[in-house]
Amino acid sequence: MEASVAAKSLIKIAAVSGSLRQGSYNRGLIRSAIEISKAIEGVQIEYIDIAPLPLLNTDLEGEGSFPPAVEAFRQKIREADSILFASPEYNYSIAAPLKNAIDWASRPPNVWADKGAAIISAGGDFGGGRSQYHLRQVGVFLDLHFNNKPEFFLNAFQPPAKFDSDGNLIDEKSKERLKEVLLSLQAFTLRLKGK
Repeated sequence: MEASVAAKSLIKIAAVSGSLRQGSYNRGLIRSAIEISKAIEGVQIEYIDIAPLPLLNTDLEGEGSFPPAVEAFRQKIREADSILFASPEYNYSIAAPLKNAIDWASRPPNVWADKGAAIISAGGDFGGGRSQYHLRQVGVFLDLHFNNKPEFFLNAFQPPAKFDSDGNLIDEKSKERLKEVLLSLQAFTLRLKGK
């Protein structure tokens, strides 16, 4: 049943990485998710770059308008059915660039509201897990609906190698787990949309 429903409904996922670095493992997870999604009927993922966003400063807002980079970002989030966050962990929390992007898109009207979301992360010991829990807390105010399972925390430094020297995911077991996250996000988003 779910497969036939998915075939009729395209889910547009906006993918946002909290790391700006090209070779970031979290950006590598997004690149891998985009490749994996090409084999999933009814799923389309677009990476949304947050690097052009200025630091949040409400003095930059006009009468109902935002700086061009912010408005373009907000429009991409508005058009998405759901969000895939790749969140590195900095000091037990989410990275500053991601928080900045979240804050810009939450300015009235909040464009995050009523969307499904999933979080993936790569890092040290806990694989970015504490950032995920903090992001879930922030999501409560944003009215984001996070998919609870499967969780995806990846210890990027534990053998065998998970990424190549360019930050691309090469571990097949991790790719399978990532595919499970995408399939779950697809089904969750369809339920939220009533399809």
